[in-house]
Amino acid sequence: MLKGKILVSGVSLILVVGVVIGVVVVVKNNNGTQDPQVQAHQKQVKTICQNTEDPKLCHDTLNKASPSNGTDPKAYIAVAVQSITDSVIKAVNMSDRLYVEHGKDDSKQGMKMALEDCKDLMEFSMDSIEASVNMVQNNNIQAVHDQTPDFRNWLSAIISYQQACMDGFEDGKDGEEKVKEQLNTQSLDIMGRLTGIALDIVTDMSKILQQFDLKLDLKPASRRLLAEEVDDEGYPTWFSATDRHLLAKGDKGQGPKPNVVVAQDGSGQFKTIKEAIDSYPKNFKGRYIIYVKAGVYDEYITVPKKSINILMYGDGPTKTIVTGRKCFRDGVKTMQTATFANTANGFIGKSMAFENTAGAAGHQAVALRNQGDMSAFFDCAMHGYQDTLYVQTNRQFYRNCEISGTIDFIFGSSSTLIQNSRIIVRKPGPSQFNTVTADGTKQRNMATGIVLQNCEILPEKELYPVRFDFKSYLGRPWKDYARTVVMESTIGDFIQPEGWTPWSGTLFLDTLYYAEYANTGPGANLNGRVKWKGYHPNIPRDEAATFTAGMFLRGGESGRAEDWLDATGIPYVAGFTK
Repeated sequence: MLKGKILVSGVSLILVVGVVIGVVVVVKNNNGTQDPQVQAHQKQVKTICQNTEDPKLCHDTLNKASPSNGTDPKAYIAVAVQSITDSVIKAVNMSDRLYVEHGKDDSKQGMKMALEDCKDLMEFSMDSIEASVNMVQNNNIQAVHDQTPDFRNWLSAIISYQQACMDGFEDGKDGEEKVKEQLNTQSLDIMGRLTGIALDIVTDMSKILQQFDLKLDLKPASRRLLAEEVDDEGYPTWFSATDRHLLAKGDKGQGPKPNVVVAQDGSGQFKTIKEAIDSYPKNFKGRYIIYVKAGVYDEYITVPKKSINILMYGDGPTKTIVTGRKCFRDGVKTMQTATFANTANGFIGKSMAFENTAGAAGHQAVALRNQGDMSAFFDCAMHGYQDTLYVQTNRQFYRNCEISGTIDFIFGSSSTLIQNSRIIVRKPGPSQFNTVTADGTKQRNMATGIVLQNCEILPEKELYPVRFDFKSYLGRPWKDYARTVVMESTIGDFIQPEGWTPWSGTLFLDTLYYAEYANTGPGANLNGRVKWKGYHPNIPRDEAATFTAGMFLRGGESGRAEDWLDATGIPYVAGFTK
């Protein structure tokens, strides 16, 4: 059934953009000169491909466009998207086939889990490319340009999913390395390279369109909101009454009226969170509100992608707790260790805690895994040790949260901004060290990175007396273009003077982007910081502004972050906090 569904989906996507694809034939006139139409086509291809990471692959791909479309830049973008579509369909079918071939061998549980994850991740890639196809198909080039933030997010997500699939296999174990290589060479590598080319083109779109001599408004959409546009309660001044009510406390200290209530004592409709999520009505419109009463909920939960716009709130992060203990030490792949996983767009979590109690000895053990686009968490806690918060893909916002851990405990390849939160470093195991972040930005133009703004980075009570016995860092680079910014935050004295640490040797130190801006506290002293090419101490204010919420989390038809952030009802600062 799965394979049939994939093929149908692929055909529908091919039909959407296939009309712009033709065969390029070099036509010469009687005097031996090249046909002007072909000349114009080749000039446009050269213009579009000149700043891509792989110009040859870009030329080979865009030359599939018909020369008759030489003056229409959208035709070239459509061809680039089509090439990704074909590669994603191939990867989906291949991961499905390999799962059928290897998934029945119970002696290779690691292989089975890795392939299971890959199947899911390729399906999510399909969703991202379909969103890209629809956007290109249904809009003129001006509208496509204006939706560049969404376009870049979807393409970045495809690369994130590709990398997550590859990272799930353990080299040298139960044949996993061989299957990983097969997936990579036969589908995932070209999928990532083609997506990277499209991402380079979209990122450079304003400059490219200037070369087409079209009368377009190429100024970026309004993307700046000032910190003072916040009222005394911390809510943005443009909030509607409905937005404010959604997360405000009622007269009796209660939250918004829920659609369903979860209570272990039987006073709600359900006793488990999973049952409440499963109750999400088909074709539901608006916010589906789930109230989870105080209690410790020992269950593993995944919010499915079809259950969009859920608001789930509890009685506070010390009272409503979702707990689990799955970990890598016990043979569980990192993705599947998550106590709570959200794959739905528009998810809001409020006043709850998510924890993984496997401890430092459990190694990778995720408390919360989030890949929902335009999702947000407010007044929440994420407690664990290694890999506590997996910010896997897409645009994410965290405010007034408490996040604790040891190694790489905030990691992923998404656009994530954590604001006004407590980042608590815990006491690691013997011979271990602490790294707050591990960003997985793989390609140069991915719209991804981790930003900590107006946060407090401090040791937990158990670590404090021995805080200088363990080395603690702000982060280390997980992938080639790791991007992390710590700004307007208070950094404790336990952070090593160098601030950051390598992943392995000199790997990624020239291509990463690590930056600090306007931090305070004893750990914010820049004198002893690393001297890497990719590290930028005390960046200028205008550069730091690109990592504020109003600019870093852009989305929606107007390209404004506020289009989705204000809809969450969560108070936030779109610009600088100080």
